Amino acid sequence: MLNQDAFLKRLELVIQYYDLSASAMADKIGVQRSSISHLLTGRNKPSLEFVLKIVHAFPEVNLYWLLQGEGNFPSNKNEEKATQLPTPEKPKVKETSQPPVPRLDNIKSSLNKTVERIVIFYSDGSFSSYFGNKE
Repeated sequence: MLNQDAFLKRLELVIQYYDLSASAMADKIGVQRSSISHLLTGRNKPSLEFVLKIVHAFPEVNLYWLLQGEGNFPSNKNEEKATQLPTPEKPKVKETSQPPVPRLDNIKSSLNKTVERIVIFYSDGSFSSYFGNKE
């Protein structure tokens, strides 16, 4: 659960660090000026979209620090690189005239598992969920 008072203190630190006014901060992250004002006065709680806009606009702001107070601000780039997982290499694929189409029944029999649900996440934060056949 988000501690709103602690979050607001960290938000104020970000505003002070970049030497911005509340209205300049709103302009920088692309929200209405009243949004910042309502947050700072405790009238509203921050939305996920608002938090992500801050993290996107200010690369030195660590998401976990902003939300939970964990980590450092400004974030240490060397520290972030050390905690990132290595990117796996793409498997090499044989080139054929037509790629084989996997069939669900083949996958089911080879793994003794069935697909229950497929979830697709979209960049706007929405998602779609598709459920498999239950036998």
